[in-house]
Amino acid sequence: MTIEQGDRVRLDYVGRFEDGSVFATSKPAVAAAHGLAATETESDATPLSFTVGRGEVIDGLDEAVVGLTPGAETTVTVPPADGYGEHDPDRVREYDPDTFEGMVGNPPEIGLHVEAQNGLHGDVTAVTDDTVQVDFNHELAGKTLVFDVTVLDVE
Repeated sequence: MTIEQGDRVRLDYVGRFEDGSVFATSKPAVAAAHGLAATETESDATPLSFTVGRGEVIDGLDEAVVGLTPGAETTVTVPPADGYGEHDPDRVREYDPDTFEGMVGNPPEIGLHVEAQNGLHGDVTAVTDDTVQVDFNHELAGKTLVFDVTVLDVE
């Protein structure tokens, strides 16, 4: 059965950056080997299931599975435009430290993950005496992603 729009698929995958470093995987052994889980048994890595063409995953991955068959293995390179978009400097905001702490309830600290009232998620990327910088871009924005994919099932 060849994968078409509207099919439900289940994939094993390893997602990595162009330099080869792994950022996500469905394989517990790979997760443990790359520091994404303490051990194989502690990994929450599971196959990825989605319906093709419904926007449940990034466009580059969604489009790459069309035409594949169960058992097929492929490597897909996804540029930012077909992944999480380019890094948008307008999505980086600065706040007064006291205002930030009042909104978030915690003192600013680099790496702190925050959720804005409008539902956006961001990460504190810089803290000075005068400003707190929060980046509301997706953490993978602006990155070319490489996926090694194995089609497990097609419904």
